Amino acid sequence: MLPDIKSMCPFVEDSFSRFPSQSNIYGLCQAGEQEFLAATLKGKVVCFRYQDQQKKIRPLAREIQFTYIPVDAEIVSIDAFNKSAPKRGMVVGITFIKDSGDKATPFLNIYCDYEPGSEFNLESIAQSCLNLELQFTPFQLYHTEVHCGDGSSETVFLLSGHDQRIHLYIENASLHQFEEQPVERLFPELQELPSNVLWLNVLSIDQNRRLTAFGCQNGSVGLSLVNQKGPGSERETFNLLVTSAIEMAVVYRDVEQYGLSRQLCLAESDQCDAVLCALVVDLDFDGQHELLLGTYGQDLLCYKFHQPTGAIEDKLQLLWRRSFKSPLLSLIYLDLDGDGLRELAVLTLKGLHILQHSLKTTADLVLHRLSTLVSRLPISSKDQSIKNQDGEEGYISIINEQSTAET
Repeated sequence: MLPDIKSMCPFVEDSFSRFPSQSNIYGLCQAGEQEFLAATLKGKVVCFRYQDQQKKIRPLAREIQFTYIPVDAEIVSIDAFNKSAPKRGMVVGITFIKDSGDKATPFLNIYCDYEPGSEFNLESIAQSCLNLELQFTPFQLYHTEVHCGDGSSETVFLLSGHDQRIHLYIENASLHQFEEQPVERLFPELQELPSNVLWLNVLSIDQNRRLTAFGCQNGSVGLSLVNQKGPGSERETFNLLVTSAIEMAVVYRDVEQYGLSRQLCLAESDQCDAVLCALVVDLDFDGQHELLLGTYGQDLLCYKFHQPTGAIEDKLQLLWRRSFKSPLLSLIYLDLDGDGLRELAVLTLKGLHILQHSLKTTADLVLHRLSTLVSRLPISSKDQSIKNQDGEEGYISIINEQSTAET
């Protein structure tokens, strides 16, 4: 571990929004280009975005009144997506449990406004509800795009439950509503699960192939390569990040070729209590991914691949850590203010932190890289455009034993 590791975090905190009640690991989702939704256990949903106020960009957190969520309900999970083209509109899904005194009843509410001009208006969407009573306790609500036989695409909801199943919800366009379909119809790899799925992730490689990964309550990890139409063309490398509540986080290298046989542990990832969330993103703009882990021990850990001098294989090095005042539940990396730099949203037990890149440090990095690229060009070519040739490795990541990760 580096001696000054705590001072190397590239982010500064821009704002903090305290919530009326705590959230959970399924309580944060992106909703649109520059905003996201955070759900609290006591039936409240907060929309967060930046807004131009008096010629200044300021953070704004406001409650959205979604209909048919009782005041005594506990929200379990939330997710949102924009429909696949040529369809238009945003869809929001919320699962919650209503306490009726003698029993607790779970529900899935799906919100979607079909009125022209209101398809992306959150206030209008929040008033258009399909209320579905569930026969199981819901966990993660997740969306993914599937490719249909006619060449079109469809975005669907996948909901895991305590009944050891994944439930599929797809839009019936003629009826203007969503309905449950057998999951094996589109996702045969999600049948006969070994335990309750706590986290699911699906990565589309191309129109023919996808990687599906899930982590279960009993510690099982599932990984499937689904080939719908035959061999693909160009081969890519995909790694799998698996986090755990009681063990070190692990990266499995090139899972499409080696499955789960090549593993690389993240040192010290088990020293901050359970890992509850994770994110794989390029934070330093070098074309290579960093791995972020959010822990119940209130620390955010950042790892990066590093090949020591003389070593044959690279290793994962802990670059920096940042401490918070409460456990970390969820992470999103999104450009909220439209300046071209993404912000890191950190959902904790007490509220929402927004971390920003330092503008001066980023500007210095851009100028340095432009200067380096120009210096390498022949004199006659320095007036020509420059293209970045940095490559990236693809990742897919999952939850295991009450911990989370994001693609």
